[in-house]
Amino acid sequence: MNHGIKLLALTLLFSALSISASARKFKSYQDNNKEVSIRVNGGTYVISPISKKIVHIEFLQKRRENKDFSYGAIAEPGNVSYSVTETSDSLYIKTEGIEVHIGKKPFEMQFFYNGKLLLSDVEGFERKKKMLTTELSISEDEILFGGGARVLGMNRRGNNLQLYNCAHYGYETHSELMNYTIPMFISSKKYAVLFDNASIGWLDLDSEGENEVEYETVSGTINYYVIADDDWYGLTEAYTSLTGRQPMPPRWAFGNFSSRFGYHSQEEVLNTIEKFNEDEIPVDAAIIDIYWFGKGIFDEMGNLEWYRDSFPEPKRMISKLENQGVKTILVTEPFILTTSNRWEEAVENDVLATDKKGNPYTYDFYFGNTGLIDIFDPLARDWFWNIYKEFTMQGIGGWWGDLGEPEVHPSDLQHINGSADEVHNAYGHEWGKMIYKGYQKDFPEQRPFILMRAGFAGSQRYGMIPWTGDVNRTWGGLYSQPEISLQMGMQGLAYMHSDLGGFAGGDTIDNELYIRWLQYGVFQPIYRPHAQEHIPAEPVFQIDSTKAHAKAAIVLRYKLLPYIYNMAHENHVSGKPLMIPLFYEFPDNKHLLTYDSAYLWGDAFLVAPIKQPGVNEMQVYLPEGKSWTHFNSNQIFQGGRYVTVPVTIDHIPVFVKSGSFIPMSTTTGNTSKYNIDVLEMHYYVDKGEHAYSMYHDDGVTPDAEEKGLSTTFSFKAGIAGDVLKLTSGSDKDSNSLVQWFIHNITDEPVAITDGSGKPMEFSWDSDKNLIKIDTAAAINSEVNILLQKK
Repeated sequence: MNHGIKLLALTLLFSALSISASARKFKSYQDNNKEVSIRVNGGTYVISPISKKIVHIEFLQKRRENKDFSYGAIAEPGNVSYSVTETSDSLYIKTEGIEVHIGKKPFEMQFFYNGKLLLSDVEGFERKKKMLTTELSISEDEILFGGGARVLGMNRRGNNLQLYNCAHYGYETHSELMNYTIPMFISSKKYAVLFDNASIGWLDLDSEGENEVEYETVSGTINYYVIADDDWYGLTEAYTSLTGRQPMPPRWAFGNFSSRFGYHSQEEVLNTIEKFNEDEIPVDAAIIDIYWFGKGIFDEMGNLEWYRDSFPEPKRMISKLENQGVKTILVTEPFILTTSNRWEEAVENDVLATDKKGNPYTYDFYFGNTGLIDIFDPLARDWFWNIYKEFTMQGIGGWWGDLGEPEVHPSDLQHINGSADEVHNAYGHEWGKMIYKGYQKDFPEQRPFILMRAGFAGSQRYGMIPWTGDVNRTWGGLYSQPEISLQMGMQGLAYMHSDLGGFAGGDTIDNELYIRWLQYGVFQPIYRPHAQEHIPAEPVFQIDSTKAHAKAAIVLRYKLLPYIYNMAHENHVSGKPLMIPLFYEFPDNKHLLTYDSAYLWGDAFLVAPIKQPGVNEMQVYLPEGKSWTHFNSNQIFQGGRYVTVPVTIDHIPVFVKSGSFIPMSTTTGNTSKYNIDVLEMHYYVDKGEHAYSMYHDDGVTPDAEEKGLSTTFSFKAGIAGDVLKLTSGSDKDSNSLVQWFIHNITDEPVAITDGSGKPMEFSWDSDKNLIKIDTAAAINSEVNILLQKK
């Protein structure tokens, strides 16, 4: 296989004995009630049931150092019962769900879930020259997802994926290598395999059409987890039980950001936020790029202190923004340039990665001559965190970690625990962990905001917010965004989002593109326009018509905050993606496995982004078994078919699934003014009974639910005879009021009463088939709508 010039040259320098599974002999096994060790010639397989849905396989080489570069999984074995049965030719390890069948001669492993064969490890571990490899056999009809962030289409089978976190500046409709290269694949048979090793390598998803997945790496151990379920949501829940789940972000993180590369001064930051206020466009955060620590792009990185010529009174700026409900976020990088103010300090404190002689490793890259903080060294982490701590005490509300692949990471550079190539893909992951753990220790009452360009499997458990990198500011750039976010949500990193409007290139603003990207942004995890400064990213600097459309999108985003925040809570407790592939909800429709022209935003919305210019009408597939209501026109469509809908510049096609509840905010302004004193609840009528739970807390306190500082509201709706009954409740006393909006009613109701039979005032819109109950009802109340007889 062609593995690229770098790794090919490396492999040609070495040779070693290759022992394949077909030559491997079963010798004995030992069960310690936690894991099963199988001794074979050449080493030992350790098989550890993690749960009834997860099993871990590790091969420990005999008479060789087995290095551990596993950073993804946190679940431990020993929490599930299993049985071991031996026959003359086989060994069976069984839980209530997942099973491993080991053949003795020839040696092979087969993995089953609930009696169904998933995949096989027939070739087993091999050492091919300098590479450690293993091959897994799959069936010929499987569709494969995963491998991190790529632009290759939803089905990634047939690709040989390099595992080397790397920026791709200005990508559009195709990108083979990006910032999050996760060594895992997910099968359409509802199982996943995670190779938990951060060393660089390759993940070959059957590129030669031999029904094989091959994993290769330069170091570490060959170890992998097989995760399985009968349900897509259950599979994601099981995977995130293994790798960890996203803590609740602060509520303000779901608001609008003001950001660009970059603001050159304190005055520019304050003036920009004032423009948002003048235009009555809500904004919750201002991100300050590299000019906060230097006047120019070159030779300044690593200063990590305010450049006072441009930011003379940073505390006053931070305070003034905070008084407006706007958080200040600073960019940081892990590079300390030899020309920076902190170079000598970094050298004296031994915080830099080294050469093989132990001297600080220096090299040139785009921004200057540099060293790299050894993020794996506890002393370096302490030094680095103390800088973050100082600025957080000044009032900085969040952090942006940039260039954290690392962008340039020479192979012969040495970290405290291994070479650059051995730990490369975990660098951003460990950087995010450092900040997250620092907040837990020094700011335990504050939820961190950690925007990170690179990471690894499980980075979500450290609260990391990933983005899709330096996408081109073109229609091609927009086209690829849903695919990346959908794939990453399946891989546990549900907050993957794009620089709205696009980041790289462009000579002039494309107003239609900008509008469509910001309209899509309403339905992506983080709302953050960001771009190179020669074309402003902020809506307040656009022409009036473009600004108006951008404002409408942003206002809708804020109106949906109760719904979005509840989605965040679902992700926190179960790993459920925010942007959901349609096949998660409609698994029997195989057509949807590779369909990314539309997706689900939570349980209620089906979103179809417009990814081409000049679109006047759009064909959208609406899944079967439900009716779908156009969010803007209220027109009702039956599912199980493609529908063609007219499109205007005012909105993108968005549909609501029948039976859905959508809570909306009635407050205006940014999240500092947010409350649920009066909550709009939109219900889209469907036959049968439907229920919805809405999570609420103060949006600030870490682990609020675990501390008993949250409230869960419940809503139910159902039709019995000619009466539509609506109820609401909560698990704690609440003074909130609910104003009901009822969609999909074809005729004006006869009457509406509360639970005591008292009439309630309402408005009827025959054009939209919409009831608005004018009187807001208390929580823990009942509303009865008498419908006209059919």
